[in-house]
Amino acid sequence: MTKYYAFQHTVTVEEIDDLNHAGNYHYIKWMQYASIAHSTANGWSPQRYVDLGAGWVARTHRITYLKPAYEGDSITVKTCVAKMQGAVSLRCYEIFNANGEMLATAETDWAFVNYAKERPTRIPVEVSSCF
Repeated sequence: MTKYYAFQHTVTVEEIDDLNHAGNYHYIKWMQYASIAHSTANGWSPQRYVDLGAGWVARTHRITYLKPAYEGDSITVKTCVAKMQGAVSLRCYEIFNANGEMLATAETDWAFVNYAKERPTRIPVEVSSCF
């Protein structure tokens, strides 16, 4: 089990906006990638959630932008699950550049959803115990 996970990414030219830095919505994409990679590292790949018939759906994102990321920057998205209770989970993120400067802090509230019913369902112990 990996409580904290570090996801590595290099900012691409496609992620650069009119202000010549990474567009805000790309931070959410990086957070999503980090969440999936962390879950997979703990034994819960996207396919395993499909097989279970339930998995995570984002409810809200909160991001505080501190510094911009630029094309070619090597960034690290550090993430951990801060809380799981009932059918919800809070995941936290810190995003750094290669110099160790914090670019952003963020949180995502996730709901554990039964895919067929499209309704929240209690997080199974087999999932929560892996985080």
